[in-house]
Amino acid sequence: MTPDWQDLELSSELIQVLLEEGLKKPTRIQQLVIPHALELKDIFATSPTGTGKTLAYLLPVFQYLVDFPRSKPGSARALVLAPTRELANQIGLWAEKLGKATGLKSLTITGGVNYGSHLGEMEKNLDIVIATPGRLIDYLAAEQFSAHELELMVLDEGDRLLDMGFRGAVEQIQSEAPHLKQRFLFSATNDDHSLRAFSKAALNAATVIDAEPPKRERGKITQWLHIADTLEHKVALLSRTLKEYTGRVLVFVKKRERVHEVHALLQREGFNCLFLEGELPQDERQKRLAAFHSLRSRILVATDVAARGIDVPDVELVVNFDLPVKGDTYVHRIGRTGRAGKKGTAISLVEAHDAIYLGRIEKYLGQKIERRFIKDLRPQFKFPEPDKIAKKKSKAKKVKKKEAKKKAATKKPSKPKK
Repeated sequence: MTPDWQDLELSSELIQVLLEEGLKKPTRIQQLVIPHALELKDIFATSPTGTGKTLAYLLPVFQYLVDFPRSKPGSARALVLAPTRELANQIGLWAEKLGKATGLKSLTITGGVNYGSHLGEMEKNLDIVIATPGRLIDYLAAEQFSAHELELMVLDEGDRLLDMGFRGAVEQIQSEAPHLKQRFLFSATNDDHSLRAFSKAALNAATVIDAEPPKRERGKITQWLHIADTLEHKVALLSRTLKEYTGRVLVFVKKRERVHEVHALLQREGFNCLFLEGELPQDERQKRLAAFHSLRSRILVATDVAARGIDVPDVELVVNFDLPVKGDTYVHRIGRTGRAGKKGTAISLVEAHDAIYLGRIEKYLGQKIERRFIKDLRPQFKFPEPDKIAKKKSKAKKVKKKEAKKKAATKKPSKPKK
């Protein structure tokens, strides 16, 4: 039986916010994390995208700040680090809601906005800061932010922080926070060796929680792929697919230049779409996300910068226009649909040169993604299936090894030197 919020020993102010937001019961990850977190244990927690990880750490952080109020004015006591601006802003919205109920002050610090825009707020008493590492390090270096009074630190999307090269920034911030009492590390996956090694360095005797959500929380994501011969064929497949869906669609591509290319191609096909990439000013990002959220524009073309940061409900379809290189990136992309128990669809458009990446993804998933065809858009060329490529490579490797052994056996032994 799923416990109520009251069973987790949270304050009535926090519970009231949750109920007003329509969250009647905690999710699996929240049930598992919050009791350990309230005992001030370090936590390394993993759970799929869309299962409530943000509240799993924000609630115990706010509960701690309520239970142990500051004794004198000072700088922030809790810090949440997020890899992308979108994710930081999403966390910041929840922090504002919880802060209004508890009287605690939060500030979200990201790049993409004027450098001085945060300075005035940082001079006031702050309880919790949500930040992207790059901008926070700038403030730290300029002595405009102090980590000295930090007691709690959260690393959200830890695998993405590592992928984006923020390990050094995290270590620097921790080294300047001598009074940390508790650390959290959250991720959608935990099967990466570097992430596990990072968790041991960043956390202290952490409680490890791997939450497989129950069926009611697990969105059913139907996945399949279409094989494409050329870019033109790929665009035709995308266009046909978009016409079959009426809800929100996220189209993922591999590079910033590709975003503009695909956006222009879709506009020429008559689609009202937006794009999102890393060089956009923050205010423009927010406008575009708001338009996507309100369905003023239902199609959003994005790079992977959006994969971890967009929290828009009811994304009907995710399209991988370009297949990602890694399996975990694929999982994070398709996790934008089928959230909180709802159904969703993920379609990948795969060219011959993507076969090696498809093999990695299917190995990571532990399953073969279904191949489907559109009658009048069937591929003309044979697709090199990943399992056949792997068998060929394995066979070639064995032959090479055998030949090397044979060569070594027939080689005349050198004469000993006199």
